[in-house]
Amino acid sequence: MERSLTMELVRVTEAAALAAARWMGKGLKNEVDQAGTTAMRKVFDTVPMIGTVVIGEGEMDEAPMLYIGEKLGTGHGPEVDVAVDPIEGTNIVARGLWNALAVVAIADKGNLLHAPDMYMDKIAVGPKVAGKISIEYSVTQNLQIVAKELNKDITEVTAVVLDRERHQDIIDEVRRAGARIKLISDGDVAAAINTAFEDTGVDVMFGAGGAPEGVLAAVALKCLGGEIQGKLLPQSEEESNRCKEMGIDPDKILKMEDLVKGDDAIFAATGVTDGELLKGVRFHGTIASTQSIVMRAKSGTVRIIDGTHRLEKKPNLSFL
Repeated sequence: MERSLTMELVRVTEAAALAAARWMGKGLKNEVDQAGTTAMRKVFDTVPMIGTVVIGEGEMDEAPMLYIGEKLGTGHGPEVDVAVDPIEGTNIVARGLWNALAVVAIADKGNLLHAPDMYMDKIAVGPKVAGKISIEYSVTQNLQIVAKELNKDITEVTAVVLDRERHQDIIDEVRRAGARIKLISDGDVAAAINTAFEDTGVDVMFGAGGAPEGVLAAVALKCLGGEIQGKLLPQSEEESNRCKEMGIDPDKILKMEDLVKGDDAIFAATGVTDGELLKGVRFHGTIASTQSIVMRAKSGTVRIIDGTHRLEKKPNLSFL
């Protein structure tokens, strides 16, 4: 892949974040997603690549989507798989909560898992614990491993879990083990990434979320040296059949090399609302500020980028 694509992807996520942030706190989830999707698609059309969406968004919540199979880019340049979530956390933006991101990941063609839009059980950790945990271990065993590798007492370990009824057993076991819990309303891509940064105060993520988000998180953690493992959780015979049609064994433990192959991938995200890692969009009249992260697996480079945007100079983004 071309190294220059790292900054091109930041332009894509910045545009989506700027557009979606206009809707923060207004309670209009689909409008948030529509704004982010429209912005992302427009800027993608200027990126020098031959991209195909293999992880799209919107099927589970019937929102507008960058659909699987859609072609992105100028039609010239490297052929890449594209994973997108224009706004990871549409509910978060609609409610004005924390950790909403505009997210994009790319890898060489054929290297991203074409994950079906269904639930996936996940565990994610940062680089100090990578290679030590297993989704087949109990929650308590994994917490003990995390504590040991981070040189912490288990009472100092913080686990992030989506606040869902389906996770009550996990929550109960974390509490019995003596670890701390941070419950989140949405946004498990951000939660997975946060495990790789000590300053976020997040050590491990447990629980079931969207499978496409699992692939996005895998690209980020590949760049950061962390790890995510997953197992698909089909909820019906139709979903089980869909896995088989896509050539995926629903009983298989999906590890990093299953989720994102090869030695190269690029991940970019821009904060829409404030989070532990990134600040959200700020508007100052005709000026807006953004904060983004972009990283590449091949080089291991991670950049935090503060952007200032003169909105009147972006006529191609008239929706702003």
